[in-house]
Amino acid sequence: MATSTTPADHPPMIRVENLAKEFSDLKRGPVFALDHVSFDVRAGEIYGLLGPNGAGKTTCLRILSTVLKPTHGRALVAGYDVVAHPEHVRANIGFMSNNTGIYDRMTAWELVEYYGRLYGLEESVLQDRLEQIFSTLQMNEFRDMLGSKMSTGMKQKVSIARTIVHDPPVLIFDEPTSGLDVLVARAVLQTIESLKGQGKCIIFSTHIMREVEKLCDRVAIIHKGRILASGTLEELADRYNEPDVEELFFELIRRHDEQSLAEAEA
Repeated sequence: MATSTTPADHPPMIRVENLAKEFSDLKRGPVFALDHVSFDVRAGEIYGLLGPNGAGKTTCLRILSTVLKPTHGRALVAGYDVVAHPEHVRANIGFMSNNTGIYDRMTAWELVEYYGRLYGLEESVLQDRLEQIFSTLQMNEFRDMLGSKMSTGMKQKVSIARTIVHDPPVLIFDEPTSGLDVLVARAVLQTIESLKGQGKCIIFSTHIMREVEKLCDRVAIIHKGRILASGTLEELADRYNEPDVEELFFELIRRHDEQSLAEAEA
């Protein structure tokens, strides 16, 4: 189980305050995909968003990465408001989604190099950075391979490489092991853990309990747009008298759904 060593008095790199995203549904009317959530994440910490598909995890991460604008509340990333200063936010984050495609006609090196140039890295800095990343992620054996020829594991490494090429202080991983075999998933998790060791501020979205137990310093259990509980796994186990994170997860969801049903029937 991960243990945070980040001093609690360090200012958060990510601060989310009463953040909400509302959509209109023709049948149901206004629907909150994200329902007034609040949390913060510090440097050198992995913060897990644990929830089933459709819980609101991706909506939250897309707001933090400036892809979506919130309906209510605010979010600060590296000190910048995601609505007021989106360009500064984007310069300070790396965002890896679970469905990021790889260009078939570009080699691994060309693709990561392309993204580095998009971020405005000077050529000498970029080339040094590429050498470092390809060595660290053990990508040199396929650096000249076209995307169309890469295995799933190779593509995932390229996705990580382009996420970190500009050396951002904040990293966002949205279910990065989805669809991967156990060996590739393990390598991805080890890479994320090593990035924490470099002092990165990391948000890690997943629905896999084992990944939370292995990686996360703190976790928020999210369901239907709401955070049901948050804290370290030890704190949650003590608070709810349930040491098994999977049992705790399902129990909190069951309680929430029962309460929502009772309120709807009242």
